[in-house]
Amino acid sequence: MDKFDRIYQLHNLLRDRRTPIARDDLTRRLECSEQTVYRLIRIMREYLGAPLEFDEQRGGYYYERNAEGGTYELPGLWFNAAELQALLVFDRLLENLDSGLLGEHLAPLARRIGELLEHKRLGLSEAAHRVRVLGMAARPAGEWFQALAGATLQRRKLVLRYHARSKDKISERTVSPQRLVHYRDNWYLDAWCQMRNALRTFAVDRVRHAAQIDEPAREIADAELNAYLTSAYGIFSGKANKTAVLRFSAERARWVADERWHPEQVGQFLTDGKYELRIPYRDERELVMDILKYGPDIEVVGPESLRKQVAEKLRKALELYSK
Repeated sequence: MDKFDRIYQLHNLLRDRRTPIARDDLTRRLECSEQTVYRLIRIMREYLGAPLEFDEQRGGYYYERNAEGGTYELPGLWFNAAELQALLVFDRLLENLDSGLLGEHLAPLARRIGELLEHKRLGLSEAAHRVRVLGMAARPAGEWFQALAGATLQRRKLVLRYHARSKDKISERTVSPQRLVHYRDNWYLDAWCQMRNALRTFAVDRVRHAAQIDEPAREIADAELNAYLTSAYGIFSGKANKTAVLRFSAERARWVADERWHPEQVGQFLTDGKYELRIPYRDERELVMDILKYGPDIEVVGPESLRKQVAEKLRKALELYSK
């Protein structure tokens, strides 16, 4: 009997009783240890919302009845959105995995995920057919992902030959890899660049060659990494030094008010029903692309440089359609 079956059995024991049931009685009926009973009770309380109480006087557990006198029922689904997404993504990745050195170690994980998806208590048997997890604009990581990941985890320097899309040029540089980042379905490398003497972010798919060298990577403290690489908007690094003020139409506000664009964003509804969002940023490239998605439903209030840049992009787009 596994954990999910025991939870179901424990629920049936509690639901059908009018008096508390002792802990010793639970261990006997569930055929498990006292520690396992404690774990099951904690899971039911914390994750399934069960009103499971302990009666000190009578020394047993019971379900607290609701205002109408009814008893608790297990939810139809025992998982949250993040768990469902993780299960389906792992299942898809492991299903399409090529054979390699880790194949024999990953096989048990693939079998366990398959068992979870088919478990009768979890109700996931239809998940693969009824739930879609869509990627958007994903680019292949390329042949050098393994070299980058190896150097990052082994804390070694790398010599990269890198093709920058923005300038359409190839450069060679020595870097100390700090973190691999999976962002918007693509992989990036945060690293200390000796040529720039600063932290930089590299798109993994633009690496044309990577070679690990026998020198320890320069260590950057987590606080410094977070301050430099996560304070600004999106994937572009650098400490935020500007704040975008965006104003959305009343109709679009119903969606945007619930969205998280940045950890330090500040939003408020205006008296006319519009929604104003303030976002810290440094490099405006990604922010401009996200602004343009909203067309006439968004106005850049400030700063003026960002407003002018968006207006120029819209003017050029209009010219294409005016010909």
